[in-house]
Amino acid sequence: MSNAVIEINSLCRRFRKHTALDRVNLQLERGTVLGLVGENGAGKTTLIKHLLGLFKAQSGTVRVFGMDPIQHPREVLSRIGFLSEDRDMPEWMTIRQYMTYTQAFYPTWDVAYADRLISQFTLDTRQKIKTLSRGQRAKVALLMALAYKPDLLLFDEPSSGLDPVVRRDMLGAIVRTIAEEGRTVVLSSHLL
Repeated sequence: MSNAVIEINSLCRRFRKHTALDRVNLQLERGTVLGLVGENGAGKTTLIKHLLGLFKAQSGTVRVFGMDPIQHPREVLSRIGFLSEDRDMPEWMTIRQYMTYTQAFYPTWDVAYADRLISQFTLDTRQKIKTLSRGQRAKVALLMALAYKPDLLLFDEPSSGLDPVVRRDMLGAIVRTIAEEGRTVVLSSHLL
């Protein structure tokens, strides 16, 4: 059996007449960083949705941590940090309330690390989520994806629609996480 974090064999996915994924083969070991770069509609999000178990392979196989994410969602998802351009969060909560809520789902949540990220991102945890700017929301979403120190980070267009300063801050946090902890990362973007 392989020690790969991600193992994809001959994965195919079609949407009506459009082929999104055509016999994709991929193997990522721990600590690997993969950039998925392509125009909108190239299949980047579709691939990530297969890794999350949101799409079932039409043909081929997907294994994350040696498991099928469709058959073992809890075991797989508990080890994945996910961030997309959709940043749906409970508007009525403060940042601190949202952190406390999210922390309850992850026994590996690192309070000290979360606090360092809050400081690094200059977030006021008393602020309600509904009052946050797009950039602040992105920082909160990244905080939630990183604070429980998942083994695999999936970032689907994480800096889409953000100004250059926020984009730099986010990518800096991602790079530090990779450098310090050797996480496996899949990052998709249509921006080079």
